[in-house]
Amino acid sequence: MRVAFFGTPEFAVPSLRALVGEGFDVVAVVTQPDAPQGRSRSRLVPPPVKVVAQAEELPLFQPEQPTEGDFLIRLRDTRPDVGVVVAYGHILKAELLELPRRGMVNVHPSLLPELRGPAPVEWTIINGLEQTGVTIMQLDAGMDTGPILLQIADPVDPEVTAGELAEHLAEMGAQALVEALVLLEQDKVRPVAQDEALATYAPKLTREIARIDWTKDAAAITRLIRGLDPRPGAWTELDGAELKVFSARPSDGHGAAGEVLAADGRLLIAAGSGAVEVFEVQPAGKARMPADDWLRGARLAPGRRFA
Repeated sequence: MRVAFFGTPEFAVPSLRALVGEGFDVVAVVTQPDAPQGRSRSRLVPPPVKVVAQAEELPLFQPEQPTEGDFLIRLRDTRPDVGVVVAYGHILKAELLELPRRGMVNVHPSLLPELRGPAPVEWTIINGLEQTGVTIMQLDAGMDTGPILLQIADPVDPEVTAGELAEHLAEMGAQALVEALVLLEQDKVRPVAQDEALATYAPKLTREIARIDWTKDAAAITRLIRGLDPRPGAWTELDGAELKVFSARPSDGHGAAGEVLAADGRLLIAAGSGAVEVFEVQPAGKARMPADDWLRGARLAPGRRFA
């Protein structure tokens, strides 16, 4: 089966490696352009999928937009049987969805129709779900609305971070993708329409969503912290200075929301119900560090309040 692969970040790498390892004929790899980084924005960093494609000597395309006429002509010339989309970063238009003979399939890290949208891994944790998984679906013009080809469910570790869960689901998704493509090639899979009545959404993570609301209960706050670890990071303010918070757990304690209850080698902050013990932080402009290291320099006294 001739495959055109669309993907960009690290999450997409296991799927591309699996296709190559299982002997699929990857006739095109489509990824986003190299991204400028650094203070001067002069250093270009290739996306992880590009690095793998070049190592495997696969045909590579990096259009600014996947609607460019020249790109569509060149992709059509590769004659793909199927397209595979894994966290590519662009919504594909009808002319591209219809280009491969068998259409496009997508690896999505949730049990659709639950958590449609751009941030399903993070919202799985933020919402406190006990089960997640991966879905292989046929792409259509909607946002994660296409018929389902294959699903694999998996329990959610109650202490997992978004980074850890994404890595796990990326590997699961790669395995499920290979299985689904084999079944598709053998005409042994029947697409199943999603139940719209069960649809939920995982919206884009904004700065406001990432801000810690200390009036919430301690369990909800720690889920937010884990759900935004490592990126973009949950944050709060102390005297107008921003502090990102990582690695926390609910604890006993009570006080005004955001009040520092302990700061003597142990950082304990009051929530709307209970308290949150914080083990790792990141002050603005600095690297992540143990909370007790930060406390030695911050000279934080009980009674101060985070906002």
